[in-house]
Amino acid sequence: MIPILLLFLSLFPAPAAFAFPGVPVSTCRSFCGNITVDYPFGLRPGCGHAGFRDLLFCINGVLMLHLPSGSYRVLDVDYAYRGLTLHDPAMSDCYALARSPGGRGNGFIVEPWRAPYLQPDPNNVFLLLGCHAESPLFQGFPGKHRPCRNVSGMGCEEYYRCPAWAVFPGGGGATSRRDSAAYGAASPPECCAVEFGAIRAINLSHLGCEGYSSAYSLAPVRARGPGAWAYGIRATYSLPAEHQGFCGACRATGGVCGYDEANNANLCLCGDRNSTSNCDSDVDFGVGAVGSSSTSVDGTLSLTILVGGILVSTITWILAF
Repeated sequence: MIPILLLFLSLFPAPAAFAFPGVPVSTCRSFCGNITVDYPFGLRPGCGHAGFRDLLFCINGVLMLHLPSGSYRVLDVDYAYRGLTLHDPAMSDCYALARSPGGRGNGFIVEPWRAPYLQPDPNNVFLLLGCHAESPLFQGFPGKHRPCRNVSGMGCEEYYRCPAWAVFPGGGGATSRRDSAAYGAASPPECCAVEFGAIRAINLSHLGCEGYSSAYSLAPVRARGPGAWAYGIRATYSLPAEHQGFCGACRATGGVCGYDEANNANLCLCGDRNSTSNCDSDVDFGVGAVGSSSTSVDGTLSLTILVGGILVSTITWILAF
């Protein structure tokens, strides 16, 4: 009889989720290379905040950020100051100009629904290169004013001093075009420095530009000269005021911060149950998300009861003989 019972138990082992019902399926906090991925970001559906879903991807240990304008390598995530440092390999810097008739580099375009959560830092300057005369930049876009200006002490006059311009095709021949203020004329300036807020999207094809560079300043530190600028894109992220306290309250009660995929609403993952506020409040069963086990535990419990019933019936039948 004992061998028969052992065989039966081996075929129907007790489910692990039932044995440890309080252990979350996923903590959502993870790593990609040497970068920590934590709230409000996530690499799995249901983790982080809904405004940052389908944004970060870990590819062969490299953290990438994907936007309509393209993909960027994430060099750093600063959770204390809510900043992201991004790199576009096709972007110009102080030592090399990447330009082509069709435009080189990604630029920077954020979906309208995501714009409240993610924007380039106000101290980030975009240096648009080789924009043609018919570009909206030189036609009063937007509003009838010139968007070309210095940003946080960084602009084209300083950028022209970079070594890259010395080897630019034509050499010093481009100098006469650099000082041109005749916007809309046949010879617009080779460089136009803009802040993201002035045009809301760095779309190289729409702006008719051959390439771009980007640099940022971490105030109050000011780099002296374009050779010492920090080249790359510095983006800031934020959450709506009504969402900012949610994750802290969730974590304080032992939960994991996530969101409901069906409704894109905040969800506190509490191991064997979910809540829309924190793990000490009333729980909302049956809301699916990564890290949630309310549905799986209920299903596992039902399966365990069924298996237990069959096991008891089998033992009773064996003992009867």
